[in-house]
Amino acid sequence: MKHVSLACLFVIALALSGCTGEGAKELYETAQFEERQNNEAHAKQLYEAIIKDFPNSEYAKKAGERLAQLSQSK
Repeated sequence: MKHVSLACLFVIALALSGCTGEGAKELYETAQFEERQNNEAHAKQLYEAIIKDFPNSEYAKKAGERLAQLSQSK
């Protein structure tokens, strides 16, 4: 029984560990914050990371749109 409990705890810990990393949404929100702080260079880096690391997400599309808008504003 003790081994089953330990196995269950291990599975739960594994599942939760996947939730702790920054996903596309978190990166996008951070990039928006950086824009509001007038740190455009870092915002662009974050948008590029979203496109690279999460190419099929809705945030990749949004990040591409923001990059285009930021490029036009120069």
